[in-house]
Amino acid sequence: MHSHSHRHGQAGGHRHGAHANERRTLWAALLTGGFMLAEVAGGLVSGSLALIADAAHMLTDTVALGLAFAAFRLARRGAGPRHTYGLRRMPVLVAFGNGLALFFIVGWIVIEAIQRLAAPQPILAATMMAVALGGLAVNIAVYAILHGADRDNLNIRGAMLHVLGDLLGSLAAIAAALVILATGWTGADPLLSILVAAIVLVGAFRLTRDSAHILLEGAPSGIDIDVVAQDLADTVPGVTGVHHVHVWSLSEDGVMATLHAVVDEEVDGDTVLAAIRARLSGEFGIGHATVQIEREGC
Repeated sequence: MHSHSHRHGQAGGHRHGAHANERRTLWAALLTGGFMLAEVAGGLVSGSLALIADAAHMLTDTVALGLAFAAFRLARRGAGPRHTYGLRRMPVLVAFGNGLALFFIVGWIVIEAIQRLAAPQPILAATMMAVALGGLAVNIAVYAILHGADRDNLNIRGAMLHVLGDLLGSLAAIAAALVILATGWTGADPLLSILVAAIVLVGAFRLTRDSAHILLEGAPSGIDIDVVAQDLADTVPGVTGVHHVHVWSLSEDGVMATLHAVVDEEVDGDTVLAAIRARLSGEFGIGHATVQIEREGC
């Protein structure tokens, strides 16, 4: 005997949050892409490799934000014969790709910094300062836009990490421009870039780890399958044992489970199923469960 359960109580809230995430991500992508062009022009005029490098970073951010927007759109599509759960996992996949992209960006920043320390080049610090200030303003605006979205969403976290890296990069460029204006020493720029790279690296590791855990069907944080099995056996009348428990996440907010429940012969199966569904939903937040009822163990 099998049963499937779904929890719809918060579906409307999730749809509203998804639309908000989608809209905010689109605005962030448009602002980032627009200023990227201005930063390229400023870098060419000033001769600043730091601005050119930051523009390349902003190009990556624009692509990442565009992919995030596309992922939210795809995730809204319903289930079909080829994708029986729909495309709800697409944002997690994009978040994983964003995390990997951040690793490459960090490596590129470090290599560029080392090269600039070895071979310093003259920079028009005043022009660099003006463009960096503009970049800081845009990055603050974009970060504020994303900050108002669902920050528990891995895709939003990935986008915010990209923007945070740019924001820190703008601060580093401003600090470097100040040092160059005051002392003429251009080595401040690559040194600050390495510091920013280290900060971004920590966030990239966390993002990649969390999204990979979902893609690998790992149990959601805070759910222990042994605890789930024992809890059902202890609290659901008629259940004598629970085994073959599997719990995973389809997306950040879609926890699923399958399990076998051994019940007494005289117990009504439908009653036990309803009790198991209610317990899984109320106690563990598992919104979709497939339960096999057994009168004897496997």
